[in-house]
Amino acid sequence: MTLLRRVQNIWNKPWVLSVLAGVLLGLSFPPFPFPILSFLGIFLILRIVDLSDSARQAAQYTWVGFIIWNSIVTYWLLMASVAAGAAAILANAAVMTLPVMMQKKTADWFDHPWVTGLLQACWWVSFEYLHHNWDLAWPWLSLGNAWANVPQLVQYISATGYLGISFWVVATSALAYRLLADGSQRKSQDASPALRQTSLKWGALGMLLLFPAVSLIVNAGLPTPDDGPENTLTTHVVQPNFDSYQSSGGHGSPIESNAYIRALSDSLLRGGTELVLWPENGIHPGLSNVSSEYSMAYYVEDEIQDFASDRNLTVIGGATFYEFFNQDELPPLPEYDEDGLPYLTYNAAMAFYPGDSIRVYRKHNLVPIVERMPFARTLAALDILDLVSWSAIQGYGKGWEPTLFSVGNTKVPALICYDSIFPNWVRRFVKGGAGLITVITNDGWWGDTGGHEQHFAYARLRAIEFRRFVVRSANNGISGVIGPDGSLHVRTEYWEKDVFRYEVPIMEDLTFYARFGPWLPWLCLLGGFGSLVWRGVRRFRE
Repeated sequence: MTLLRRVQNIWNKPWVLSVLAGVLLGLSFPPFPFPILSFLGIFLILRIVDLSDSARQAAQYTWVGFIIWNSIVTYWLLMASVAAGAAAILANAAVMTLPVMMQKKTADWFDHPWVTGLLQACWWVSFEYLHHNWDLAWPWLSLGNAWANVPQLVQYISATGYLGISFWVVATSALAYRLLADGSQRKSQDASPALRQTSLKWGALGMLLLFPAVSLIVNAGLPTPDDGPENTLTTHVVQPNFDSYQSSGGHGSPIESNAYIRALSDSLLRGGTELVLWPENGIHPGLSNVSSEYSMAYYVEDEIQDFASDRNLTVIGGATFYEFFNQDELPPLPEYDEDGLPYLTYNAAMAFYPGDSIRVYRKHNLVPIVERMPFARTLAALDILDLVSWSAIQGYGKGWEPTLFSVGNTKVPALICYDSIFPNWVRRFVKGGAGLITVITNDGWWGDTGGHEQHFAYARLRAIEFRRFVVRSANNGISGVIGPDGSLHVRTEYWEKDVFRYEVPIMEDLTFYARFGPWLPWLCLLGGFGSLVWRGVRRFRE
């Protein structure tokens, strides 16, 4: 069998194409340096759509590829829990077949290749946007994330947000596929005008080159370090390398672990330091708004407060926070302690100021199932017979306030781990006056896998979207500083204790994306659902 015959044989086998697409899409994501493969992966997905007899069949074929894609990129989920990780991979792969089904419907409804290609891109972007905004949100595999380590080519996301990368990849792939499919149809039926072929050829090539070209032009016009702002925030970043699977981070007690991280912070402290940044889970034990003065939590809190006061700086670090409530101010689904007092448990960031002032940010974007039971409030409302104790199994409470901490002459957030991959949430802090973006995280749950590499890389997209420096403190790594163009200024090694000091420039200008938000996915939603209305009206007339 000749090579051409073998390629043709594969080209007409949807199951084989699905496996190939899954492998290509998986290898396009960090830590692999092959983002260009995302074009080929989507191209094969569109071929499967074309080979399918129905939207359901397209979903069945592509589910296999999506399982492979999810497994290659997020296999590290199995490190925390094999059952939960496997369930998450299978479920997310199933959800990802939804835009494929709509792409199949679009291909059946529209004859014009330009309309079909652009609408297929709109459906994909619409799906990714909606998938970011519900209780089972999992934006980790959004196509834009594949390009996080080539920031020079995606500078345009300061206008579009990173979903602009997804649109670029799918639209380019769709037009290229329509070009090939239209050409094949022309050869067999002589049904495609040469003008349409030419427009598709230049359209696909123009789409492929336009976005990177704009990025390179924008990148060339960005300020150099010498042109940066005069205002800076002297920041001290600590990577304590606590063991997440041992109590007190592997130390004998919370008092010892707290003394250790304070001593590590002191190792490079000099006059003028304004902010000391500790990671998620950097503070042991959990703290509370009603701690007894004889409790260990109160002692640790007092020690940190004295540390901040004695050195005249602000300490921001992550801790479990138990917030107790009055009976007349009960939140939904409160838990109760042994004394019958209502409370909620939060994954929180706490800012310790000189004096007695402490502020708390409660994490908003919680990892489904791992940190919070999805749809807990809705399920509790439906459970009129109280068959399940939803307050006991809901997990962490969900914070709703984008709390900013005033430090020096600016404001900073303390985005906690998963928070940092939700640009709409980050945008609320930037619009609120954040002069830089700070992220505290604990990526030690996953071991030395691709997970921590991906998480660090994705922060480069936030820097570009908002033209802010990103300062990252990770318990076991990777900590670092990322410039507004996505460039790396500091990067620590994984699973090593480390500490560094950096004069972080404070930025004030708002990007187009920061000002106007997710305008691109809303346009895509309008285009996609507009096509549904058009189809409905046409069928009604028929």
